[in-house]
Parts: sequence; structure tokens; C-alpha cells
Amino acid sequence: MAGAPFAGEAAAAEPLRIVALGDSLTAGYMLPQGAAFPDQLQKALRARGHAVEIANAGVSGDTASQGLERLDWSVGEGTRAVIVELGANDALRGIDPAVTRKALDTIVTRLKERGIAVMLAGMLAPRNMGGDYARAFDAIYPDLAKKHDVPLYPFFLDGVAGISRLNLKDGIHPTTEGVGVIVERILPSVEAFIATLKKAA
Repeated sequence: MAGAPFAGEAAAAEPLRIVALGDSLTAGYMLPQGAAFPDQLQKALRARGHAVEIANAGVSGDTASQGLERLDWSVGEGTRAVIVELGANDALRGIDPAVTRKALDTIVTRLKERGIAVMLAGMLAPRNMGGDYARAFDAIYPDLAKKHDVPLYPFFLDGVAGISRLNLKDGIHPTTEGVGVIVERILPSVEAFIATLKKAA
């Protein structure tokens, strides 16, 4: 009986395991070690008192369909939550939004079936793809968030897209500073997400 409190304390100290499932925007394309989105988000959350462990499951170049293909081994047992950041490559390549929608829908469905909470990080199509494409693509994320009753951060690159000093020379991938802006802006949404997980525990 004497050991019981210690077992409870150990359980309480167990970090919340979150996986960031994404493409190069998650992976940290061309960034130094420790500068990628999952690293900076983990550091920011820990600084605010959250015991979290965020795994980087970002693969540069991945489409939503490719993310689905590797879902099971990218999100291991013991994962409590997943931040899904996929779709940017779909839009850049002009993939049919119906294909992207189906892949993301399946990802969220399969994670929820495993009892894993999901937060969607939305993406917007480049405006040079045309109005019809942009409308069809942009609607994917709010539609799926509503369908599955999961939290949505509307635009992952909010505050960074189109700002040259926050992006690499390619104008697409954020710099270390750019990722910092992403983390600063998404942090309140992630904290709210974590709060729901703690209530459900």
C-alpha cells in the first residue's frame, strides 16, 4: 500500500504523447536540428507547464494520401493525440480536392477509431490555382472538423505565408523564425486542445 502514492505520482508525471503528422512544414525542411515545428511547439508548451512529448512525423513531399499510407507506423501505440498538417503538397500539385478530402477524412476516422484525439491544421490553396479549385480545397478542413467534431486551426501558415523574411529563398518553407511565428499563433489552440485531453483522461 505504501507504494501506491508513488505509482500515482509516476502516472501523473507521464508526458502527454502527441504526434505531429505532416509534410515538410512539420519535418523542418532545411532547418537546423531542434528548429522544426514539433520541437519548437514542445519547447513552448513545456515552458508553459505542460508535460508533453511531441514526435515529429513529418515527411517532406508527402501528400495527404501518402500520409494516410504511413499512418499506422507513424502514429505508434501510446499516442494520445495527433496534430494533422497535410495537404499543402496536394494544393501545390493541383491534386483533385476530392482525393485530398478522402485521404484526410480517412486519417481522422482511423485515428478516432483508435481512441486518439485529432486536431486539424488547415491549409489554403495558392490563389493562382483558380477560384473553383481554391474554394473546393479550402473547404476541406472546416468541413472535416465539423463532420468529426475535432478542433481546427484554420491556416497553418497564418502570419508567415507571403512574408519573405519568415521564409526560405523558395518562398514556401518557413525559416526558424517563421516556425516560431507559427508556434506562437497556434499555441492557444493547442493548449485548448490539451485541456480537452486532460478532462477526458
